[in-house]
This record gives sequence, C-alpha cells and structure tokens, in this order.
Amino acid sequence: MVIEHYGFLDAFYMTVITVATVGFQEVHPLGPAGRLFTAFLIIISFGTFAYAVSSITKYISEGEFKDYFKNKKVNTAIGKLENHVIVCGFGRNGKQAAHVLKKHNTRFVVIEQKKDIVAAINHQYADLVMEGDATLDEVLLKAGILKAKALITTLPIDADNLFIVLSARTLNPNFTIISRASEDNSDKKLKIAGANNVIMPDKLGGAHMASLVMKPDVMEFVDYIAGQGGDNIRLEEITFENLPEVYQNKTIRDLEVRNKSGANIIGFKTAQGEYVINPSADTKIIPDAKLFVLGTSDQISKLKELFAQ
Repeated sequence: MVIEHYGFLDAFYMTVITVATVGFQEVHPLGPAGRLFTAFLIIISFGTFAYAVSSITKYISEGEFKDYFKNKKVNTAIGKLENHVIVCGFGRNGKQAAHVLKKHNTRFVVIEQKKDIVAAINHQYADLVMEGDATLDEVLLKAGILKAKALITTLPIDADNLFIVLSARTLNPNFTIISRASEDNSDKKLKIAGANNVIMPDKLGGAHMASLVMKPDVMEFVDYIAGQGGDNIRLEEITFENLPEVYQNKTIRDLEVRNKSGANIIGFKTAQGEYVINPSADTKIIPDAKLFVLGTSDQISKLKELFAQ
C-alpha cells in the first residue's frame, strides 16, 4: 500500500499469494521497490515457515509431545485416587517401600526429581509416577496429598525430608507421615515437624543384622509376618473407629475373631499408647484403642467382611 499505492484489498491479496508462494500474476505491475519488498517478504515468510516446521518436529522427536500426554494421563489417574500413599524419592529405600506397597495391592504415587529414574520405573502402578520436586507444595497437591492416607519420604538429605514433612503436615493435618533420617539428631526434629514415625535405615539395618546373629529364626519369622512373606500372610491393625457399633466397647472374647474368621489377635494398643502382647480375652475395646490381628489373606478377608456388616 505504501510502496506501490495499492488499495487495501489488492495489497492484502498480493501479500497472501506471496506468503503462500502460490505465484499468481500480480494485480498491478511492480516497480523496483515493490519487487525488492516482495523478495524480502518471500524470504522472511519461508524462513518463518521453516522455523515453525523445525520447532514442531523437535517438539515431537524429543518427547515433549509424548511427555505432555503422559503428564496429563498421570494427573488424571492421580485425581481419581483416594486413601493412597505418596512415596517421595525412588532410591533404595523408596524402591523397597514401593515393593511392599505393591505386594499388598496398595495404590501409591511416586514423586521423583531425576528424569532418568522416572523413565526407568516400570512397576505395576507406573502410570502413577510424577517427575518433580517433592519439597514444593504444588507438587504434593498434584500427587493428591489432600486425599492420601499416608506419605513416605525417603530422600537422602534430612533437610529435604524435614521440609517435606512440614509442608505435608500443613497441607493434611490428619494423615500418617513416615520419614527417613540419616543423622542421629534428625529424628527428634522430624517428629516435632509432624512425622508420625522416623526410620533410620543405617541404625535399623545394623541392629537387624545383629539380631539375626543372636536369634536368626525369630527375626526371619518377624520379617515374614511383617510384610515380607508375600500375599498369604497378613498382619492387620483394626481401630476402634473401624469396628461396627455392635462390637465397640466389647471385650476381645465378645468379638470371637478366632471362631468366626480363623485369625488371631496377637496384640493390643491401649488408648494411652501402651502395647499389650497376647492380650487377655477380657480386654475391653475402647475409643482410641487398636487390635493387631494375624492371619492368612482369606482369614483377614473373612474378618473384614464380618466387621463390615
């Protein structure tokens, strides 16, 4: 319009057929300045088109396109979860925690910051793996922390675990938090921050190995019933609140757990937090108390059906 004094419609038409490289005849003959402008317009248009094609190709070939849909799928799957477990970190301890959770068919979400580790995860719930920094509130929220029943943080640095515990307890005051600790003075700080339990793998591993020397069969049996024995053996806890009203404030004898399901009550936790091994049949189940029941998978299933009535 400026160089050749075209009208708006003619200038627009010429620009479109030039950019599109269609090559129709000019509306009006072009002078030297118009031809020079047209040449630059073609070069710029072709360069822009080539850059757009290369960017789209790079986006697809480098996996960003795939990652977009994968992240969308993960977020959708996590959004449907309730009463799941969040595992922060997928190192040695995180893998072991996930292995036990998977063995007991417990849904869990893994948060791992290292991309290569995330890509290598191929467990049963591989569609529930998030790449991200678990110390960030928005990542915990995407992992469904508001609907989760527990969080396990296994990061190698105690300060990171402390930060996660603080954030998690603030976001969800009512769920269980288990944290790893490496330093001897970190466990108290983690509990003050809100962790229900703090595990020190090095100390626990050394004590366990010493116990295996002193009482090998006993320790192996404890490991077996504590979760390493596969799907056929179950050690479950039953809280007062999970019992039907008809069984609340009754004695262990009144429950008839052994007769009705075949499982055995091997422990009891009082409302004051004290543990009783092999409790008496006259022990009364009161608010805030817990029962510990040992049995096979079938026996535990029968027990849950009984208490669900």
